[in-house]
Amino acid sequence: MTPERRKKLLQVLSKRQNNITVVMENVQDPHNISAVMRTCDAVGIQDLYILNTKIPRHKKFGAKSSSSAAKWLTVHQFTSAEECFEVLRKSYELILTTHLAADAKSLYEIDFTQRVALVFGNEHAGVSDEVRLLADGNFIIPQMGIIQSLNISVACAVSIYEAFRQKQQAGHYNSVSLPTNRMNTLMKEWGFNDDGEEIN
Repeated sequence: MTPERRKKLLQVLSKRQNNITVVMENVQDPHNISAVMRTCDAVGIQDLYILNTKIPRHKKFGAKSSSSAAKWLTVHQFTSAEECFEVLRKSYELILTTHLAADAKSLYEIDFTQRVALVFGNEHAGVSDEVRLLADGNFIIPQMGIIQSLNISVACAVSIYEAFRQKQQAGHYNSVSLPTNRMNTLMKEWGFNDDGEEIN
């Protein structure tokens, strides 16, 4: 790999954010998952959580939609909602689900300068009752049309780009967010040793 390529990867790692994540619950279409992965990579989200309690664990994702984004992300898969949330609570202080409820807050009312996890549900059933009970609340994307829903990959893109906007304004991308040891670990996972040489 060229020095320019390695420099690019280090630049990417320097912009990765450790205080924002996406959780997908029982999302069936691997192409939806891959589209979400691609958007997460674009805004600097490193960790992505996939929770499958009602469908089989995913073995692969739609490579064409993701442009191999899965290679550059850390994907955590769970089959238990409680176990997933136990892990999430260690890193994120606010967990919100996409759900049209009377008490749901607007996406634009969320403070994304704090540690936030956003949960997106199944394409047809949405977020489960179990997960909504484990979360801190619900949020909605304001809409003016008759059909009050968006495709999950679109909804996720709209949401995390609002997070990107807020975090950029707050200067979160101006300093390194990931700890040095985490960056070193990721570089190894991406194919480099401690000396910065490519691992064959």
